[in-house]
Amino acid sequence: MMRALYSSATGMMAQELQIDTISNNLANVNTTGYKKVRVNFQDLIYQTMRNAGTPTSAGTQIPNPIQVGLGTKAASTQRLFSPGEYQQTDSPLDMLIEGDGFFQITMPDGTITYTRDGSFKMDSQGKVVTSDGYSLSPEITIPANATSINISNDGTVSVISAGTTDPQNIGQLTLARFINPGGLESMGKNLFKNTAASGEAITNTPGLEGFGTIAQGFLEMSNVQVVSELVNMITAQRAYEVNSKTIRVVDQMLQTANNIVG
Repeated sequence: MMRALYSSATGMMAQELQIDTISNNLANVNTTGYKKVRVNFQDLIYQTMRNAGTPTSAGTQIPNPIQVGLGTKAASTQRLFSPGEYQQTDSPLDMLIEGDGFFQITMPDGTITYTRDGSFKMDSQGKVVTSDGYSLSPEITIPANATSINISNDGTVSVISAGTTDPQNIGQLTLARFINPGGLESMGKNLFKNTAASGEAITNTPGLEGFGTIAQGFLEMSNVQVVSELVNMITAQRAYEVNSKTIRVVDQMLQTANNIVG
């Protein structure tokens, strides 16, 4: 019975993590470029009380073992990079990646981070930056006299300046992709950094060698599906209740045993 107490406790802790993950997904349902997270669980080790194949006095073998499980644990939290809904904004610096790839962002210390959030702005110097002022990489600077901005599907950035009609190329976007994007580490602020699990970034021009293309004036929204998350929440809540009820049942059984001894 004591095993049941500890097994149920691991079940309750596992469902707490599940609820924490679901609540974060739901909190980011309107976060641009957010990718939902799923918790993967594993069962714990088993206590073997009798091995399969144990010989009997009658000269036969036991076909099945007697094993008691010791609960569950969270094996990983996996970020799912399925595409989110597309939203048209008509803002010239809003960009959507149709397909695989990440925008590259230069941090203040010079390191490169990665994002699917294409809601870019322009700072006082004309540089294209994120909402927190981090520069897009490669750096793109919009001239002060630009009257229109065009970003093509292959990431070519051009502008038309005041007094002219011919477009002028001012930069080329490149995207990054990873062998295992699920191994990226979340930094907050819609940013990721690569790890040993994700591998090094592979960069190229949009539309080449499996990279997605750029759609100007669109944003990729969160891929969180509210209905699915609510169903998962109900399942986690019921699993938590069942495990807590198991603890109460074991407590009652222990109390009965104590009363018999007394």
